[in-house]
Amino acid sequence: MARDVPYCSRPEDFELYPDVAGGIKLLKKHNFKVVVITNQSGIARGYFDEETLKKIHTRMVADLKKLGTSVDAIYYCPHHPEDNCDCRKPAPKLALAAASDLGIDLGQSYVIGDSDIDIGMARNAGCRAAVSVGQPGASTPNYFAGSFRDAVDWILSQDPESQKS
Repeated sequence: MARDVPYCSRPEDFELYPDVAGGIKLLKKHNFKVVVITNQSGIARGYFDEETLKKIHTRMVADLKKLGTSVDAIYYCPHHPEDNCDCRKPAPKLALAAASDLGIDLGQSYVIGDSDIDIGMARNAGCRAAVSVGQPGASTPNYFAGSFRDAVDWILSQDPESQKS
């Protein structure tokens, strides 16, 4: 998870929360795939283009690499909320695509997010949801975490394979 910059349109404005890289590293140590799924309506609104978003994602990947970890894939919806597309969270299309592309069992998967939209996508895709950073809203996650790392620790406590190591 990154610091929320409304319509982040410059790579230099991207900033990971301090505990994210360590949490991702721990998930990957336990053989979890880590996928970023994000709504990016700033593209449809004309605030930035897909090339700029690619540069922001390149910055994220580079920052994670410097910290000794990585994500397995990044999926994004470039549409405006009023477009009623089928890839904008809370719709599950991008989670389903990640599952198909990466061989992920969504029934054994978790979504860490910061909003009702993330919880909705988790539910719609058949995953469990942990909310970190944000505040609980109208939807109730499976777990409300105080931080990204807290969400990771909860996920690992739910996974029998993680308990063996």
